[in-house]
Amino acid sequence: MPAWLLAIWSLEYSSAVGVVPRRSAVLFAALGVMFYLVRNESPSTARHALSNGFMVGCWGLAALGLGEWLNGHAGSGILLAVVVELA
Repeated sequence: MPAWLLAIWSLEYSSAVGVVPRRSAVLFAALGVMFYLVRNESPSTARHALSNGFMVGCWGLAALGLGEWLNGHAGSGILLAVVVELA
């Protein structure tokens, strides 16, 4: 799976580079569990903090992705990730 993701972004796969997508997958799974568990909670400071933190993370990932594409470090496939992160 990491090789497929990197290929979309026009990046070459290696065992060292493959560590990043695998670790990211675990991070996103953990975030998914957290958001799933608070989905029915009433509005609160904690829920607001989770939402704001996720929003900052998505905007940061989008900015990094766009920067990598503009600098020629990633192919145009990364723009799909940027669009999803901004949605």
